[in-house]
Amino acid sequence: MNKLASTMEKKILSHEARIGVIGLGYVGLPLVKTFLHKGFPVTGFDVDRRKVDMLNRGRSYIRHITANELKKFLAAKKFYATSDFGRLKESDVIVICVPTPLDGHGNPDLSFVLNTTATIAGNLRRGQLVVLESTTYPGTTDGAMKPILEAGGLRAGLDFFLAFSPEREDPGNRDYSTSTIPKVVGGLTKDCLRLARALYDEIVVKTVPVSSTRAAEATKLLENIFRSVNIALVNELKIIFDRMGIDIWEVIRGASSKPFGFMPFYPGPGLGGHCIPIDPFYLTWKAKEFDYNTRFIELAGEINTRMPYYVVDRTIAGLNERGKAIKGANVLVLGIAYKKDIDDPRESPSLKIISLLRERGARVSYNDPYIAKSAGHREYPGLDLNSVPLTAARLKRADAVVIATDHSVYDYKWIVKHAPLVIDTRNAVRAKRKNVVKA
Repeated sequence: MNKLASTMEKKILSHEARIGVIGLGYVGLPLVKTFLHKGFPVTGFDVDRRKVDMLNRGRSYIRHITANELKKFLAAKKFYATSDFGRLKESDVIVICVPTPLDGHGNPDLSFVLNTTATIAGNLRRGQLVVLESTTYPGTTDGAMKPILEAGGLRAGLDFFLAFSPEREDPGNRDYSTSTIPKVVGGLTKDCLRLARALYDEIVVKTVPVSSTRAAEATKLLENIFRSVNIALVNELKIIFDRMGIDIWEVIRGASSKPFGFMPFYPGPGLGGHCIPIDPFYLTWKAKEFDYNTRFIELAGEINTRMPYYVVDRTIAGLNERGKAIKGANVLVLGIAYKKDIDDPRESPSLKIISLLRERGARVSYNDPYIAKSAGHREYPGLDLNSVPLTAARLKRADAVVIATDHSVYDYKWIVKHAPLVIDTRNAVRAKRKNVVKA
């Protein structure tokens, strides 16, 4: 281990290293909280000044990060947020937690990562450790980031240190948090790996070292491709079994009784969140560079992205059976978070469902107890809506109520009692009801 690495390791182990986290969203802010709870001083960086101002006033915009926690760390002068990226020089460790979306053609959009890397390069100093957590294709850390960071003359692995450790956040999961989920770590060199491992050893239950940054990048893709493919399988089976008059949920319950060789996955209205709908296509895109078409992955993506259309078709069919056209129908969508009991609408299938219903002439409103306003979505710029109160009168006025997100706070018996037609995409209503259509 060289002298710079040895000095940094001592700062990490003594918790004297100042941590800089770039990107204060659903990944970055929980990471900030974890570092703070372990006693590290932390600076949060974000281009969104509204977020920065809220955090510095002790206000949180994510449900599982409390205002009291923020105020405690602010009072202790352990944390502050800033949009001044010149202050990156003050950080010993820089962790990147920025979005990696797809562009309008379904290709990886690394602009956030690369622009952030260029900003870091302009403020890079000797001895710093830079870690990318944003999900990406293999080769991003060593092939795309490294040349940018080295452009000023400092050498990765000698003058500064570079690693990749994929985020594993699961919003709303009460059993696992940032600190209790094992962390995969890959370094550019042995010193890079040793420092990154030392860093995460201080804040998470277990680190899992792999041989390279590319292996760590591929690990994250495998995790999410595994889920995407299996969800696509049960989504397709749901459609097939529905035509056969078989309840897919009953079938899954039966299959789950097998104590080996089976893992249950559940169908839904489509994929949501920032990982599963997007990450598989990073590998699909990269594979073309190696003259390989990932047909299995692409087929899974095609099935999953078609599910909102299936929900809308089932809604139209349900209305037709009751002598009502979709055009002019009042449709109430319950839940626009991408999964239950969270306040995160990123890539939510509910947004696509609402968009498709509106295209077909329906008058659509939504209720979500955790998301008061729906706005600012990249793919749905015109989808600016406010959550409406959920009342018996509103349910009775609706021609169809679509259960898109099965929040635990919803009283489904009460909803079914008052709504003339319920389209249930999550098996929220277990008992058979004449006014409930599974979708």
